[in-house]
Amino acid sequence: MNLYHKKQRWKIALLGIAILLVAASLWFSFSIVDKVQQREVDRIEQWADAVKRKSELVNLTNSAFDQLSQALQEMKSLDRNKVEMWSLAMEQINKPLDDYSFVLEVIKGNNSIPIIISDLDNQVVSSYNLAGLDSQIVKRIESDGLSGNQDSLFKKMKGDSLLHYMDFWQDDHPPIEIDLFYGEKQRVYYFDSTYFKTQKLLALEVSRDSLISSFTNELVANEYLVPVLFIDKASREVLATNMPSYDSTNTNELVKTLSASGDSIIVELGSTSSGVIYYEHSEEVTQMKYFPIIQFFIIGLFIFIAYIAFSTFRKAEQDQVWAGMAKETAHQLGTPISSLMAWNQLLEAKGVDASITDEINKDIDRLNTVTNRFSKIGSEAILEEGDIAETVKQVAEYLRPRISNKVAITCESEVSGLKIRYNKSLIEWAIENIVKNAVDAMESKGQLIIKVFQEEDELMIDIKDTGKGIPANKIKTVFQPGYSTKKRGWGLGLSLVKRIIEEFHKGKVYVLESEVDKGTTFRIHLPV
Repeated sequence: MNLYHKKQRWKIALLGIAILLVAASLWFSFSIVDKVQQREVDRIEQWADAVKRKSELVNLTNSAFDQLSQALQEMKSLDRNKVEMWSLAMEQINKPLDDYSFVLEVIKGNNSIPIIISDLDNQVVSSYNLAGLDSQIVKRIESDGLSGNQDSLFKKMKGDSLLHYMDFWQDDHPPIEIDLFYGEKQRVYYFDSTYFKTQKLLALEVSRDSLISSFTNELVANEYLVPVLFIDKASREVLATNMPSYDSTNTNELVKTLSASGDSIIVELGSTSSGVIYYEHSEEVTQMKYFPIIQFFIIGLFIFIAYIAFSTFRKAEQDQVWAGMAKETAHQLGTPISSLMAWNQLLEAKGVDASITDEINKDIDRLNTVTNRFSKIGSEAILEEGDIAETVKQVAEYLRPRISNKVAITCESEVSGLKIRYNKSLIEWAIENIVKNAVDAMESKGQLIIKVFQEEDELMIDIKDTGKGIPANKIKTVFQPGYSTKKRGWGLGLSLVKRIIEEFHKGKVYVLESEVDKGTTFRIHLPV
């Protein structure tokens, strides 16, 4: 297993650990949100149970009030009949009769119905069964702290009160006129026999309304309560809400939204009245639902920043390694090249065949070129204008006799005399590396086509071979350091090509197309 594959396995392992950590963090966050949400739901259910119990109290009060009101209505009808009988008895007692016993029994029988008798000018003549009213007048005198003769004050206030009650009673109880035997007429004003019970009933009604109002206010005034909307079930009228952004013109849409996102509670407020409470989760729980997503983005952002920082540091480290290796290589090549030059001069002095020494000189020049290339890796490349098509042609001519004669190299150019800024030595090196990889892929047998052409403001160099091709899953990794399909070598050739083209010349290099057992085409983009 080569260095590249070992690094890949380490990367996969580290990525797996990172994914597990992120997944564990998100799971923990979702778990916390679920627990908080469940606790809020439990509180809502407890609150709803309390609401139902209080609504039962309101319902019971309404029911008792309705039953009492119905009983009082029945008694009012009976009281009317009794007053009519009593009025008739009062007419008869002033007339000559053989037997007054029945009339007297009827008059005596009325000991509970409050009655005030007046003439037609509403001057009070007499009154009956007003003991409770008298006690109220006394309490009024005492509470107001009025001074003076208590009896005269009592009579004055009583007289005023009687007129007041006569006006008040006749609204629901029309007075009854009676004819006295000497032609005089009087009016009988009365109220229910349960007069004071009626007063208590009115107080009970006020208490009932206060209880319902208190129930509604407590429902929405609690600052710890979740957002609720309390509406009448039948009329769909909003009874109460604690939603700050409530819009009365948009009630139906709000009810639909709350119905879709939460449950509702039916509250019975009476035998014929009921309400519905719609609620939604609190703002805190709603915000917490998005916390894991925000956390995920924060983790992703942190990983991205860490990756950028790591890539920057790694690139800087790689640059240092590249520069160090290149300078050391150039330094190490210097001594044997000098020695070769000396030996070649010795061979020339001994009269060795000139063709042999000329070829040795060419290789020495080539070594000098390689040394020059390595020395430039660690420093900024100098770009000069030149004919790159001619440079590509020279590289092809140099390599033709130095590779297998079973590989046919063809160099085609659609541009002539086009000059661009480039570093001749480094471009030659990049093309040589791609060509040598192509020859290895063809196993020293096949066809190699180098094509130079221009598209808009870019110069293209295509290098196509008929080798064994690159698997689709390896195309993106061929330019990474350490990648190699050969048993020997460090797998730095194509990585060096990428560095020369993209960093030094601001161009692009990539695999244009590749098919297994049919060949591969590399494409180089250089700015014109």
